[in-house]
Amino acid sequence: MRLDVPAAELTAALVDVESVSGNEAQLADAVQAALSRYESLSVQRLGNVVIARTDLGRSDLARSGLGPAGRVVLAGHLDTVPLAGNLPSRVSDGRLYGCGASDMKSGVALQLRAAHLIGSGELAASSDVTWIFYDCEEVEAARNGLKRLAAEQPALLAADLAILLEPTNGLVEGGCQGTMRFVVELDGVRAHSARSWLGVNAIHAAAPVLRQRAEYQAREVDVEGLRYREGLNAVAISGGVAGNVIPDVCSVTVNYRFAPDRSEADAEAHVRSVFSGFPVRVTDSAPPARPGLDSVLAKAFVEAIGQPAQAKLGWTDVARFSELGIPALNFGPGDPNLAHTSDESVSLAAITEAERALLAFLAR
Repeated sequence: MRLDVPAAELTAALVDVESVSGNEAQLADAVQAALSRYESLSVQRLGNVVIARTDLGRSDLARSGLGPAGRVVLAGHLDTVPLAGNLPSRVSDGRLYGCGASDMKSGVALQLRAAHLIGSGELAASSDVTWIFYDCEEVEAARNGLKRLAAEQPALLAADLAILLEPTNGLVEGGCQGTMRFVVELDGVRAHSARSWLGVNAIHAAAPVLRQRAEYQAREVDVEGLRYREGLNAVAISGGVAGNVIPDVCSVTVNYRFAPDRSEADAEAHVRSVFSGFPVRVTDSAPPARPGLDSVLAKAFVEAIGQPAQAKLGWTDVARFSELGIPALNFGPGDPNLAHTSDESVSLAAITEAERALLAFLAR
């Protein structure tokens, strides 16, 4: 894989290497081989996670108080959702189409371009840089390569700022929402539907749960200058035995997206208060991340982008850095609304502009 080409061309090359979650080995091999050509980068492989680092002493400079250089992490996932007949890549009307073009191989291309320019000496970075390319972001959290790295070797993530190259339409998105899924389980008494008065209909018992949600007013809250909109939504309901049976069990699954001024414990307490009187069982939870815009490096990055930061309305792996006390931002050229679609695409001009802004920050 050649890294000495424009980021848009490199994005197409990355898209054309199929890397559906669990099948990232070929792309990880290509990334590792490409980065290993640069003597100034130390490269290591942990499963299908590839890590590269500079060691310019910039972190020591920051710690000594002589400058704000520090270390910056550029992180991105190699995997995509399953194909939808959208490989190989193609270009049409100034856009590159293909699986992962937006989420997030255009972001990975920016990582690799920065590695090439810094590794070859064409760009003198003002900060030390760590590049992390990881696997299995698009599937269950237990398989996530960044989660595994944070748990097993957190020192490799150490930095003064982390930038996750997720699609953001070229804007800086600070922090992320937390997410929690829970099930409200309702019991009844089974009976023949011809003699329904002998039973208790568990599906009917779900009506007040749904009414509680329908009357709920989701919060909008400012956190460190960014406006977050919460959401509490029923996303599934299940119940029923047969067409002539009064059901004795029904469950309503609800997803709560909460702002980063709440912890997971706060979020659970809020959920239980909303559905007070109903049995609530939490099935999945991930913490939010605060915006992290108050650090010197974060401010410098927002300035390099030239647009005000926005709140991240969704959950991303910036939360893994935030848990380690590392300020983390989302930034990438892709359009998040096109992620995972059959006509996923990214603007070639957006890739070029995002590359310019990222390199300007690294060379500030």
